[in-house]
Amino acid sequence: MAKLALVAATKEAKTPRVRPSAKPVHVPVTTANDDHKDHFITRNGLTFAGSHLIIDLWEAEGLDDRDRIEQALIDAVQAAGATLLHIHLHTFTDGGGISGVAVLAESHISVHTWPEKGYAAFDVFMCGDAEPRKALGVFKAAFNPGRIVVGEHKRGVL
Repeated sequence: MAKLALVAATKEAKTPRVRPSAKPVHVPVTTANDDHKDHFITRNGLTFAGSHLIIDLWEAEGLDDRDRIEQALIDAVQAAGATLLHIHLHTFTDGGGISGVAVLAESHISVHTWPEKGYAAFDVFMCGDAEPRKALGVFKAAFNPGRIVVGEHKRGVL
């Protein structure tokens, strides 16, 4: 039943709510020119928006420790040379997993943990000059996994 309520709440949350006193927000539209930087990457003759790493940690430690996960996200952002905008984490019941996201100017890092399985799933998507592979060393040091599986996908290939 809790899952149904969560789905219903999510659908409701997507419905825009307008406060009667809300003023319209003007968002400037920019046009492409030589001064506009789109943060696409060209590497080895391939142009793309960014690299998206899918990282699975197995036999990992500390996956129910919110502070440890938050610090690992902060350290991973710094190691990759990215810009942190916001972190949001949610802890599921005592000893349960943690899900969250670090929103970056260059995109995001998301995390979902299953401490009872010793498993954590990280997605690290970054564009521009950021180096998402540098987050791997941070996650290794923070969670001491027995095994790591990494996949990489180039997003927005032109």
